[in-house]
Amino acid sequence: MNNKEKSNYKSKNRYGKKPTDRQKQDRRKNFYHNPSKSSDIKIGDEIPLKIKRMGINGEGIGYYQRTICFIKGALPGEKVVAEITDVQPRFITGKVRKIKKISPDRVKPIDSYAGEVGGFELEHLAYPAQLEFKRDVIRQSLTKFRPEGYKRYELRPTIGMENPTEYRNKAQFQVRRFEDGKIGAGLYKEGTHELVDLVTCSVQHPLTMEIIRIAVELFDKYDVSIYDEHKNIGSLKTIVVRVAEATKETQVVFITNTPTLEHVDEIIDELSGQFPEIVSFMQNFNPGRESLVWGDKTTNLRGKDVISEKLDGLSFNLSARAFFQLNPKQTSILYAEARKALELSPNDNLVDAYSGVGTIGLSLADQAKEVRGMDTIESAIDDANENAKINGIENAHYEFGSAEKLLPKWLHAGFKPDSIVVDPPRVGLDNKLITAILESAPKHFTYVSCNPSTLARDLTRLVEKYDVEYIQSIDMFPQTARVEAVVKLKKK
Repeated sequence: MNNKEKSNYKSKNRYGKKPTDRQKQDRRKNFYHNPSKSSDIKIGDEIPLKIKRMGINGEGIGYYQRTICFIKGALPGEKVVAEITDVQPRFITGKVRKIKKISPDRVKPIDSYAGEVGGFELEHLAYPAQLEFKRDVIRQSLTKFRPEGYKRYELRPTIGMENPTEYRNKAQFQVRRFEDGKIGAGLYKEGTHELVDLVTCSVQHPLTMEIIRIAVELFDKYDVSIYDEHKNIGSLKTIVVRVAEATKETQVVFITNTPTLEHVDEIIDELSGQFPEIVSFMQNFNPGRESLVWGDKTTNLRGKDVISEKLDGLSFNLSARAFFQLNPKQTSILYAEARKALELSPNDNLVDAYSGVGTIGLSLADQAKEVRGMDTIESAIDDANENAKINGIENAHYEFGSAEKLLPKWLHAGFKPDSIVVDPPRVGLDNKLITAILESAPKHFTYVSCNPSTLARDLTRLVEKYDVEYIQSIDMFPQTARVEAVVKLKKK
């Protein structure tokens, strides 16, 4: 999945904006159709339920008086008493108060706060069952949108991890001052702006957590001005730490409400002394009550502008805002599956849509005649072209702009793609891009998806000219409800 800022553990759009509670409700309402209405059920009521299956967000699903109920923390086959937390005309949400019959797939979560913040919604589910659930999410999406021939699609078993922990190479934690004056860094409780101070986090690369915890101590030591979103005052909003898996080079970014950050030099001095892996300190300026995590202006405080990562024999320079997969171990598997599905020929012209820093396209350049890519984050395009240069790749070129605008432009100029790989954000493909793909009809087509719902929706149009040979699900984010998939499409 390229060019998608994943700034928390919940599903977010490509720029890091978290979905609102209303958006999550709409997602359920649009995905599950249930014509019956809740009757006299009220918030706070406790009801008995038998959980039938799991929903797309990892909740247990049961029915009460013919109304669909989404119960956080419940698993299929369990009998629970659920406390109702929200009542909508067509569905009810709740949380588990008591489990009367426990699923054999239930396990003890590693993190004590797994039920409080997003991104750990499956920690109570045994890992083999997580992998099967993720394949089933794809099946649910296909059943909802019903693209032609969907019942015959080959849904391959989800490729998982040997150790589904400590995989996230980037931590992006909000920083706030609590009522007692102490400073914390972590994630918000679901549906709130109440910060949970994460002292440990089992899915994070250990070095990211070590750096953040020492940084929090230094924020306290130097009495750093911390942003107060209610009053819209203060400076430090967010700390971001990214570790390059192969080189161990590490970058720290301070996202601030003000152009400068007090005592930043002293903090950098102490962090550098304790963590020689940190080679880059950056500041991103994002003033005001902005829902997006990142602002437009990023400056170098000390060290390099980028950190260097290696993947599949290639080197990649990563700037502060450039997207790179958060799970390096699974990224190699994801891209290997994409290469396998494309079946490139040496004379093929390849389009790498939603390219990010060029990771997919550059890994395919030695198998193609020419690679052209695009992205809507300009720094990522700069990185992609620089990455082509540092790897000695001369047949790849990346342009700043949206795929839905650039591909038709290239087609009009006479460029004929033989192959295309798309790796869109969670919103899926733009309709104009789908039209351009169908008009140019490249013979090789691979769709890398991070959202089964928009994948299934897009397939309803793409199957006009393509057959779906198979869908290979890959677990890039263990302990969450999210799943990536590589789809091999064959021209009819």
